[in-house]
Amino acid sequence: MITCVIEYEIDPYKRAAFEAYSRVWGQAIPRCGADLIGYFAPHEGSATRAYGIYSLDSLAAYEAYRARLAADPLGRENYEFAKSERFILKENRTFLTLSSGPHAPLVTP
Repeated sequence: MITCVIEYEIDPYKRAAFEAYSRVWGQAIPRCGADLIGYFAPHEGSATRAYGIYSLDSLAAYEAYRARLAADPLGRENYEFAKSERFILKENRTFLTLSSGPHAPLVTP
């Protein structure tokens, strides 16, 4: 299993546009085959840093997922929305594997 973390630098004055973009990915990403953990917009601290996080079985699965997402009507529309509104200033993808598992169950007092 791999996890893709997309780090975005967004225009702080266009946060609402980023949030609308995120909600669309909340529908399109799972439909195209990735396990979406979530999209996260700035809340406190940096007003320009945001994240998208999802998991897939492998890099090969990632490549197939990206092809499905690019062909998906909602995905294409969302890419065009981001391009036309220009709220994403920069994005970087990092692929990670879980190294802390297995996790202990949460203990409640």
